[in-house]
Amino acid sequence: MTAHPISETVASLMPRAKAELAELVAFQSVADPAQFPKSECEAAANWVADALRAEDFQDVALLDTPDGTQSVYGFLPGPAGAPTVLLYAHYDVQPPLDESAWLSPPFELTERDGRWFGRGAADCKGGFIMHLLALRALKADGGVPVSVKVIAEGSEEQGTGGLERYAEAHPDLLAADTIVIGDTGNFRVGLPTVTATLRGMTMLRVTLDTLEGNLHSGQFGGAAPDALAAMIHLLASLRAEDGTTTVDGLVTDADWEGLQYPEAEFRTDAKVLDGVELIGTGTVADRIWARPAVTVIGIDCPPVVGATPSLQATARAQVSLRVPPGQDAAEATKLLTAHLKAHAPWGARVAVEQVGQGQPFRADITSPAYTSMAQAMETAYPGEKMQSSGMGGSIPLCNTLATLYPEAEILLIGLSEPEAQIHAVNESVSPEELERLSVAEALFLRNYAESKRA
Repeated sequence: MTAHPISETVASLMPRAKAELAELVAFQSVADPAQFPKSECEAAANWVADALRAEDFQDVALLDTPDGTQSVYGFLPGPAGAPTVLLYAHYDVQPPLDESAWLSPPFELTERDGRWFGRGAADCKGGFIMHLLALRALKADGGVPVSVKVIAEGSEEQGTGGLERYAEAHPDLLAADTIVIGDTGNFRVGLPTVTATLRGMTMLRVTLDTLEGNLHSGQFGGAAPDALAAMIHLLASLRAEDGTTTVDGLVTDADWEGLQYPEAEFRTDAKVLDGVELIGTGTVADRIWARPAVTVIGIDCPPVVGATPSLQATARAQVSLRVPPGQDAAEATKLLTAHLKAHAPWGARVAVEQVGQGQPFRADITSPAYTSMAQAMETAYPGEKMQSSGMGGSIPLCNTLATLYPEAEILLIGLSEPEAQIHAVNESVSPEELERLSVAEALFLRNYAESKRA
């Protein structure tokens, strides 16, 4: 780190940041009451609201969004005539998956090998702490030079669109000159990166019925249609032999122009086992940033332990489709739905339910705010220049904000570099990245305010 006063202030605040992140990680704030109590999300929302009040935010409110969750809003007024910057993060998290595979409890922030482990440490509770650190550093060094709005979403990981619908119904609430989405990440640790594109997504739940009830596989197997076998057949139709996504009518051959992702580095980051091939064709960047990708994220079937010799009457799966910029998520939803219905074998009865959807996003990285961010990142990361990359994940709110506020500049930064293993077991955050990005955000806010006065 440099000797810049902001850097020194952020460094001094890191012990407090760790303690606060530990408190926030402790909430099991998975926004799905079927998995975790809703009270956990409510407690996390209240923690975020209290943190904003402690920083002198006004109009702090827990917004009841149409999907049954709460987003937290606050406003910090700046000097007269100063621009307004919206800072975004989300406090809901992915479920921990197999807790036995975690090396430390998922909801207990644990330091190990120079990183802080815990569900949400990087995605995206750490992003909220990053915003707090940046604002505190500015307060300690002459004050916050812009008006700041903070919005902490409560259901981003579920893709249920609560905050998008709320923002559309209250269009003045999140209006800002510039928006900083703190939910992406650096290409790798130590390389300051803004995200230029996000893939959108659609989530469908498909159910196949073939029998009135389960049957003995010895008595009926070989002629009676097994719903689980039908489901396996159907899901296999979503990929070509090389693993390329194959949804009828969906374009799958776009190319990525820009920062490339060397295959050897990707294999290491993705922890691909020796001898196992990558799937798809084209460059890695083509496959993860510019092309659609289908994933079966869940399937209902009997577990191996306790399995009986039965033909299954019903099978259900949840299918996620990532949609690249240049394609429409609603159209992709229609194509995926039609494909699932057309490819079900043996006349199996098909029911398809849409669970979630979000449009892809492309940022204008030539805008003036990016110049301010580039300058800030060069100070926070001595010897490094800001890079831009794509991101295969989705943040559905981005397109809503871009539509509501077409004049606003939108920047995407965050803590989710490859080592963070977001959405997987043993998620972690690099405290060095938290520190440097907090410095970068603080300097950005100062640079941006100065550019608006010039």
